[in-house]
Amino acid sequence: MTHRCSWADADPLMRAYHDAEWGVPQRDSRMLWEMLMLEGFQAGLSWQVILKKREAFRAAFAGFDPRKVAAFDEADVERLMLDPGIVRARAKIVATIRGAQIYCEMEEAGERFAEVCWSFTDGKVLKGEGTSWIASTPLSEAISKDMKRRGFKFVGPTIVYAWMQAVGIVNDHSVACFRWDEV
Repeated sequence: MTHRCSWADADPLMRAYHDAEWGVPQRDSRMLWEMLMLEGFQAGLSWQVILKKREAFRAAFAGFDPRKVAAFDEADVERLMLDPGIVRARAKIVATIRGAQIYCEMEEAGERFAEVCWSFTDGKVLKGEGTSWIASTPLSEAISKDMKRRGFKFVGPTIVYAWMQAVGIVNDHSVACFRWDEV
């Protein structure tokens, strides 16, 4: 029997996400941004809801291509508000468009998003204790503060910590999970 983190056992989609993606160090700037935006959409919801809608989000947000999303206008906001495949929260949609603009501004200033994200840990994966679940840390608070300073929205310390777990900046697999030593 394969032992997983308890949150991943019940649903096949969550299990597949856990086994192949969650906690794997992600170094691609675009994918790090996509996951940060999706974590923002998750606020007040469950990750399972977002994961089930992820392909619809990708279609609605031009494959999460920051340059394309940065050019979205009010007509795009209205189009997205009518899309039943995504979470239709105006503030989150507008925040994603602004997040794409910030991403592009960072790149134009010579800052690669991935380098900024990983700079907080000097490029190293942090290993959680693997025995308890926490909502935020001083590091997620620092990253949140930096992201907010840049203008990102829906990047509070709890959202940022969930994102850090998802993209492998921190390995928070349970010690009993088969992925604990793998990632």
